[in-house]
Amino acid sequence: MNEFRQIGRPVPRLEDPPLLRGEGRFVDDIHRPFALEAAFVRSPHAHALIRSIDVGAARAAPDVTAVLSFADLAPHLTQERLPMQFRNSALPADCTPHPLAKDEVAYVGEAVAVVIARSRYAAEDAAALVKVDYEILPVVADCRQAAEPGAPLAHHFRKSNVLAELRQAYGDVDGAFAGAPHQVRLQLKQHRGGAHPIEGRGVVASFDPDEGRLTVWSSTQLAHEVQSFLMQMLGLDENQVRVVTPDVGGGFGSKFLMYPEEVVVAVASRLLRRPVKWIEDRREHFLAAIQERDQYWEIEAACDGDGRLLGARGRMINDQGAYTPQGINLAYNASTAFPGPYVLPAYDMRVLAVETNKVPGAPVRGAGYPEGAFAMERTLDAIADRLGLERTLVRRRNLVAPELMPYVTPLKSRSGSAIAYDSGDFPAIMQTALDAIDHAGFAERQRKARHEGRYLGIGVANGMKGTGRGPFESALVRIGRSGRVSLYTGAMPMGQGIRTALAQICAEALGIDPAAVAVTTGDTATIPLGMGGFASRQTVTAGNSTHLAALAVRDKALAVAAHMLEAGVEDLELRDGRIELRGVPGHGVSLRAVAGALSGDPGYAIPGKFEPGLESFQNWMPETLTYGMATHAVELEVDPATASVRLLNYVVANDCGRAINPMIVEGQIVGGAVHGIGNALFEWMGYDGDAQPVTTNFGEYLLATAPEIPPIAVRLMEFAAHTNPLGVKGVGEAGCVPAAAAVIAAIENALAPFAIRIAETPIPPARLFALLRAQEKSGSP
Repeated sequence: MNEFRQIGRPVPRLEDPPLLRGEGRFVDDIHRPFALEAAFVRSPHAHALIRSIDVGAARAAPDVTAVLSFADLAPHLTQERLPMQFRNSALPADCTPHPLAKDEVAYVGEAVAVVIARSRYAAEDAAALVKVDYEILPVVADCRQAAEPGAPLAHHFRKSNVLAELRQAYGDVDGAFAGAPHQVRLQLKQHRGGAHPIEGRGVVASFDPDEGRLTVWSSTQLAHEVQSFLMQMLGLDENQVRVVTPDVGGGFGSKFLMYPEEVVVAVASRLLRRPVKWIEDRREHFLAAIQERDQYWEIEAACDGDGRLLGARGRMINDQGAYTPQGINLAYNASTAFPGPYVLPAYDMRVLAVETNKVPGAPVRGAGYPEGAFAMERTLDAIADRLGLERTLVRRRNLVAPELMPYVTPLKSRSGSAIAYDSGDFPAIMQTALDAIDHAGFAERQRKARHEGRYLGIGVANGMKGTGRGPFESALVRIGRSGRVSLYTGAMPMGQGIRTALAQICAEALGIDPAAVAVTTGDTATIPLGMGGFASRQTVTAGNSTHLAALAVRDKALAVAAHMLEAGVEDLELRDGRIELRGVPGHGVSLRAVAGALSGDPGYAIPGKFEPGLESFQNWMPETLTYGMATHAVELEVDPATASVRLLNYVVANDCGRAINPMIVEGQIVGGAVHGIGNALFEWMGYDGDAQPVTTNFGEYLLATAPEIPPIAVRLMEFAAHTNPLGVKGVGEAGCVPAAAAVIAAIENALAPFAIRIAETPIPPARLFALLRAQEKSGSP
């Protein structure tokens, strides 16, 4: 292998050495002189009017500097509510939250006031002294109930809880059903859960009155968006607000928006002329960080005698929670993801986005795609069972054939571009997973296990994930006088290894080692534009921006070196930081010398009259999403007596496009699969009928841990994308898309003698036990 070929190599992550040495710098590691700390007063009620707030006792408490309510913030804001991240003219302007509740609280945990003190301990103690007079209002906790006429209203000023209604439709659905020999009907429930990164949310704001500048350190996935929203709400400009994102201990979507707390802490710092810090504790994450996967589907599907889909129709209700900070992207993504990698000739899905008195809904890893995949995969399993066909056979008959590529569906993405699958061999991807798990030999393994009184099951599910969402991402590649290669980007690391991947892309173009590239991210002072980390986008967008910028720098460096060496560009090559004549080692110039020549000397012309500086700034703009398919196959064992599930073998075959760093790609896919396993078996964010959360710690809300996870075998399928110069596809969320469907299918298969049908996630032991007992009482075998 060429020693300077970097793309495709499992380069050790450049991010890891300081983290392993304990030298990571997270938001809570930022200590500003004379800093104060904040604690929020949060509503104990799911729905109530605020009649009054008495802060007298709290303000008089020891070490308290200030106690602020909405009335204290309002004079310093240009607007009362937070901006909507994905602007949608069809939605009302009052569906985003206030920084602090103004006159109504709409979910347990909504911030009502903030206490600023010399320590978090003092702030917490004083927060308990704030007295809020609430007038309790009716509550709606179930989005199905909320969608019904006459239901309690999630907001007292609304006329209906149905925030928006949309329809995904194409083809002759009525005709498909009229002529279909077979039909199946399903009702599916997918319950909400949280993101739960190791590091919770956090923000430090420091206002410098001499410069009139506000600096905000935030554990966020989108520094430039936070800057933009703070400018908008505080009436400031780019020179007055800087947002810096230090190390981030995971995001998974929970940090993909600006929260009310960031606004409050920023305003408090400006008011008090002191740095202010707030670090979320774990209970606050349960109470106030966004959640996802709260959907109910009613599906009818028509098929022919071979199990081929003819059409599908139905209704889906998406629980928005109390507010809509990011529009209706979850409902939209899920409903357009339903067809997945299959040929679906006709489709009609009515979608309701409904408000309830629960934590706002916004993307958690997958952003609607796991819900759509679960709905389709359960539908195909139902068709197979109805017709007495093997489940993978039904999938194979419905998969988009490779000769149909590129395959353009009749659906549109949120941006209006066509949902088009540009590359891949879907049957081959599925077959790779089947071979890896020895699907052909499973029937014999299952027969032997049954003879021993053990219940083995196998499940297979497919999923598609749109990646590389635009509109752009930035990259600036610069070689300065020092000769050091610097890369600046609006992309956001969250632990996924994007710094290493971008360094590899840059290093390959310049013929250097990735460790020689200094990558700076998440700082609005270093690059003017950026979109951040979401939608499995950064390798596609920032990767291609980096690629183009590095190539532009390479071309300019070669042209300047050709002038300096009096040689032709075609006679030169880049190797290890030098530009040399081919076949004449040691005869050439260093990149440092080229950069120095382009930096100029006072009073002298730049050689060759080239433009000054050795740098290139690029914003690569994708025209459409790029899609990758994944197949998950899982073998597991279920104990009917205890309803426990033990995973035995797990295989993922995933189309990743061109893999920049196979080791990092595999790690991302495994992480996503573990997240999906958690969604299938453990993660249940419970609310009672009064919308009171009942799972507010990790003793009540279960996460998948090492003992529950078997080794996960990953088969990378590199079908290069035709939609971007590098040919890459995103994988950050891909691993969780089909995971829950595969696990649930395997449990059903294991319990086939008991005729168990599972139409929900998660399915923890208590729920599975209840299903088994219900079948037993009904007289089923």
